[in-house]
Amino acid sequence: MDIAKIIDHTALKPDTTKKQIIQLTKEAKQYGFASVCVNPKWVKLAGEELKGSGIKVCTVIGFPLGANTTEAKVFEAVDAIKNGASELDMVIDIGELKDKNDAYVEKDIRSVVEAAEGKALVKVIIETCLLNDEEKVRACRIAEKSGADFVKTSTGFSNAGAVVKDVKLMRSTVGDDMGVKAAGGIHTREEAVDMVEAGANRIGTSSGVSIVKG
Repeated sequence: MDIAKIIDHTALKPDTTKKQIIQLTKEAKQYGFASVCVNPKWVKLAGEELKGSGIKVCTVIGFPLGANTTEAKVFEAVDAIKNGASELDMVIDIGELKDKNDAYVEKDIRSVVEAAEGKALVKVIIETCLLNDEEKVRACRIAEKSGADFVKTSTGFSNAGAVVKDVKLMRSTVGDDMGVKAAGGIHTREEAVDMVEAGANRIGTSSGVSIVKG
């Protein structure tokens, strides 16, 4: 398995420096990762560093809490695409999901999907560690209905990250029509392979180099 090709090589910590972003892009080119995933302010730099490599620039929307207004998420999405992002990992409004306000959650996601206008993949972070199984299933179905391309387990900034049983549940809910991204707490090749075997077809991790090296 060439696991590098499904890794989003990630640097989202608030203290990430320009030098670290440049190093991230160098590693992405060296190992052939699917994308680099960076905070919105670094999108333009990452794109410049990766020009001509075929490696995508992914960024985060409404991150890490999801509690922004829809209008703010849409602005972030449009700005990110203008700066060169071709993948957007957006956080759902978790409180609205828990309040069973599915119409709001759907509109929130759909608004970002429509803002992407087919120019960027939209991955929907449902933050599994804050949800029960019924909520996880509902979140996946709403994301699917909203036209998103992927569902994603976690931000990596909450109580816990990806776990195999959640990836299995998400894959069984969306079937083969959507991508499933496992992210948060994946540090070893063994952990990454477990996620793939559970149904993930993209891995988000800041440990991409050590995973590829095994």
